[in-house]
Amino acid sequence: MPHHKTALRLVAPVAVLALALTACGGGGDQADAKSPDTEKAKVFPSPEPSSGGELGTGESATGKVAEDPGEVTYEVVAQKVDLGTEAEAAKAVSEPDKVKGKVLAVAHVKYTHKSGPALTDGSDVHDGTTVFADGQRGTVLIGASEDATGCEDPYDVESWKQGESHVFCETYVIPAKAKSVEVHWSEEDGEPYVWTFPNA
Repeated sequence: MPHHKTALRLVAPVAVLALALTACGGGGDQADAKSPDTEKAKVFPSPEPSSGGELGTGESATGKVAEDPGEVTYEVVAQKVDLGTEAEAAKAVSEPDKVKGKVLAVAHVKYTHKSGPALTDGSDVHDGTTVFADGQRGTVLIGASEDATGCEDPYDVESWKQGESHVFCETYVIPAKAKSVEVHWSEEDGEPYVWTFPNA
């Protein structure tokens, strides 16, 4: 299966950053404590910095996940996407007619436990991962990743301590002629981090 490398796209994060700076407004460092802007800021505090954005090859995201027994901070990086053939997609499903013109896309994502309690009964960090093709979300194929080379089953990880890493995979069905494949990962209610793998 081909291994596609990520292309770095800088346009989106620059635009998002510019909007964030515009929303914050300008002004001097010494604001009048009784000025309308200051009073408004007390009532409507500035939102916390949002997560998400485009990432390049090998770049990692950091995010928090509510686990049992507590919140864990992870470093996340999409390593690669392996694309299959239409014939492999047809064999992998019970109704081959539904995947005509489509292929399997297996996203390999590495998660590193950075801080928080050790896990003793699986992890939910992979729940925030999805695969898109040409901007459209693919169709998840449940249970297909366990046999992929280099992939671990998240439910088999019974002990996960700070500093340890695991590679979990997500398998999606996407159009065979897609020009690019994106791996998205996000914290709960957060904006996604996006790694783009050209399909050329």
